Amino acid sequence: MKKNGWVLLLFIILGLIAGALAARSLANIAGISFLSKSLQMTLSPAVDLYVLQFNMTVHLDISLLSLIGIIAALWIYRKL
Repeated sequence: MKKNGWVLLLFIILGLIAGALAARSLANIAGISFLSKSLQMTLSPAVDLYVLQFNMTVHLDISLLSLIGIIAALWIYRKL
């Protein structure tokens, strides 16, 4: 398999999604709830040029399990 930036980006996104799904499914377990506690970040740039108006909102909700998923995805990518 040829390594390139798009494959790396795909692995990172899949690792992030897998970690988020794991965090959501393990959120109700009391002993490991610290893994699913998330940090919320929002970026909302807006441009108004009278003729063209552009609004975009990016909302990131990252937990420790999401970061573990990204690290696992990077490790798998390096092993390919």
